Amino acid sequence: MTGEDYKEGQVILIDKPLEWTSFQAVNKVRWLIRKQFNIKKIKVGHAGTLDPLATGLLIICSGKFTKQIETYQAQEKEYTGTFTLGATTPSYDLETEIDQTFETSELTSEKIHAATKQFLGEIQQQPPVFSALKKEGKRLYEYARNGEEVAIPTRSVTISEFEITKIDLPKVDFRVVCSKGTYIRSLANDFGKALNNGAHLSALRRTKIGEFSVEKALGISEFEDSLTS
Repeated sequence: MTGEDYKEGQVILIDKPLEWTSFQAVNKVRWLIRKQFNIKKIKVGHAGTLDPLATGLLIICSGKFTKQIETYQAQEKEYTGTFTLGATTPSYDLETEIDQTFETSELTSEKIHAATKQFLGEIQQQPPVFSALKKEGKRLYEYARNGEEVAIPTRSVTISEFEITKIDLPKVDFRVVCSKGTYIRSLANDFGKALNNGAHLSALRRTKIGEFSVEKALGISEFEDSLTS
């Protein structure tokens, strides 16, 4: 692959590391391409943000392929991960501390598997207040960090597959296939409520976007090596 190839347009599949923002991953890929091929300026963008506490597939487009980002963003996505039952957090994940705990001794495997059925198909979901969505020109997480209450409207999302793959209480592993705009953190919180309990997202990995799979993705260092090979 040459510098001209990247300027003309490429789809780059990156396995985003834990604790990196999607923006950091894009910046690193852009910098590596510019450095390797001595390019002053090149368009690089990603198709669908992953939270810093999530790993997995990040589609990064360069050059003219950045025009296809919206198409990739609209595609169905697959995630695997872990819900921790018996406790909630304000952010619905590990970004914030536990604010409420629940007894999990009455949760059975049957109840846990049965609860997934409530979320299949088109559902109404409320995004987390700790998110980058905007309301009146301000990010929701800004309201949350300032302790301000804000009304967040629900949105329609579609969950086509939702299965529990392992139960080792309080941890429950899952696989979800869902539409654009689905918050797995919100699903975790709602799943806890469906069990008359509490839950938060404790691990998340995006494994597919449309036909693209994380199995074909490169780590950041692997991508760097590929530029010189």
